[in-house]
Amino acid sequence: MKLFGSYTSPYVRHCRIVLAQNSETFDFIPTDYGQSAQQSPTQRVPFLQDGEITLYDSASIVRHLRERNQQAFCDNVQDFDLFCLANTALDTTVNLFLLQRDSITGEQSQYLTRQQSRVNSILALLNEQEWPTQAPYSDGQLRLACFLSWAQFRECINIQNYPNLQQFLLALNSQPWFANTHPALT
Repeated sequence: MKLFGSYTSPYVRHCRIVLAQNSETFDFIPTDYGQSAQQSPTQRVPFLQDGEITLYDSASIVRHLRERNQQAFCDNVQDFDLFCLANTALDTTVNLFLLQRDSITGEQSQYLTRQQSRVNSILALLNEQEWPTQAPYSDGQLRLACFLSWAQFRECINIQNYPNLQQFLLALNSQPWFANTHPALT
């Protein structure tokens, strides 16, 4: 099995976490923008090759890895909704981050201001919930944690503004399979 990606990608991290949780043997192939543009029709990471199967999205990869180990992927609609909310916030924040790198900011675009508002409203909603402080964690919760950790690492959000989410992330950081995949460890 080969997982193509970057160590800093939160999408790749979710896949690496599932592989670590299940003690799966795999080759990690560091892949940059140029390589992913040539090797994946999505022109992004991660993508996975497992024998005859090639998958091009982190959600399908995580589902495949869960099925290989007879585990549920988002085993109820609430967890799937959490996964989708976290993904929306993550996708939006990644886009805002990349645009900011190109010196395009919300001050220049009402659209980007709305996108930041989207992230803030999702974080506010999720901060209203109580979160588990010990394993097991669902894939919706793991996707949320990967987002929060990456967004902090990239200084895109201030987790101090969301105390329930802050406690949730603190608890996950005590899990070796989460801490050992942190993007700062590259």
